[in-house]
Amino acid sequence: MTLDDTHDPALRSWVASAQAEDTDFPIQNLPYGRLRPRADPQAPWRIGVAIGDQVLDLREAAARGRWDAATAARLAPLADGDLNALMARPSAERRALRAALSAALAEGSAQQAALAPAVAPAAAFEHDLPCRIGDYSDFYAGIHHATAVGRLFRPDQPLMPNYKWVPIGYHGRASSLRVSGDAFPRPLGQVRGEGDAPAFGPSQRMDYELELAFYVGPGNARGTRIAIDEAEEHFFGVGLLNDWSARDIQAWEYQPLGPFLSKSFASTLSPWIVTNEALAPFRRPFVRPAGDPAPLPYLDGAANRAAGALGLQVETWLQTAAMRAAGQAPVRLSQAEVADAAYWTPAQLIAHHSVNGCNLQPGDLLGSGTLSGPGPGQAGSLLELTVGGREALHLPDGSERRFLQDGDRVVLRAHAQREGARRIGFGDCAGTLLPAQ
Repeated sequence: MTLDDTHDPALRSWVASAQAEDTDFPIQNLPYGRLRPRADPQAPWRIGVAIGDQVLDLREAAARGRWDAATAARLAPLADGDLNALMARPSAERRALRAALSAALAEGSAQQAALAPAVAPAAAFEHDLPCRIGDYSDFYAGIHHATAVGRLFRPDQPLMPNYKWVPIGYHGRASSLRVSGDAFPRPLGQVRGEGDAPAFGPSQRMDYELELAFYVGPGNARGTRIAIDEAEEHFFGVGLLNDWSARDIQAWEYQPLGPFLSKSFASTLSPWIVTNEALAPFRRPFVRPAGDPAPLPYLDGAANRAAGALGLQVETWLQTAAMRAAGQAPVRLSQAEVADAAYWTPAQLIAHHSVNGCNLQPGDLLGSGTLSGPGPGQAGSLLELTVGGREALHLPDGSERRFLQDGDRVVLRAHAQREGARRIGFGDCAGTLLPAQ
């Protein structure tokens, strides 16, 4: 979480669009994604770095640039599309590569002439998931979401007694993760019917969930654990995650073992991973509300208390099929501050996940859970915005939503911004709901 020359807000790039005030990808960001040229769908995947509205193709950069031996060795697997190889390395090596890429892209760099042919418009590339994701666990770290949902089903006890002591999570389905731009059919399943018998059919209460995706770095051997003071070493970076949810299927199945088919049909990820190093200027102290219990010792550390929280703003946008046909842009439904929404930090989630000896691996994904703020217009799901579907959400074009309709496109966005630092963002995480098959 140390600041260095790569975070200097005055740093400029020879890629002109990186200077734009509203770009998500100034030179202070440099997120990684897995991609290939759209014009050559048979081309091998490679890792790219977003810079302004352009991409530095690391396959081309590795071949064209003038790199020292250590940097060339770190670039080699990225040129072949293997981000997991970098994720597995110590944070010192990851910082060293970031510094080399920053220097090469900086205004006045001696590398400009060599690397200019390796830079192309972002629109010229198609994306895959940014890394190999062997396992996916989804947490429930958004306390305001947990409280609001609990209130719908348990008015007298919205939060379960263990919530403020243990990070709650469940094992997700990695095979159904897809990159932004995905479209998927409305799921089928069992829902509560009349009397004792369930009904079967397409979900009628489709919802989104605004989450962050925390990517694991080196990981741990089975039977060992990652201590809280070491967890940042194993925290590679952050993306956006939409954990689509069929609320009627969920309500019927979630007791006694939790979500299953209501979650496993689709989850959408943003194409870029913003590294832990890029987020260093936007860390905040981790502070529990007065009167809440202190975390158990294995979840409590000086570094986590000092700067474990993330100072990010997250947003949800909706574009209906009618809006899209009329050429209308998406409308924002909600926004929230992650530091206000999340009850647990990424380091605490990593420490907890491994405390029983579970072996985390490079590229494993930890979902934050739905991130909702405490106030109106800060909810990260329609379930909350519409109070369980009882109150319609009115859109600017006169239509309304209680839950998602076929053709709806949901876009998640996030950015980090503070005085004395360059604003950085995450790019869009977009997915579209299709009719049931």
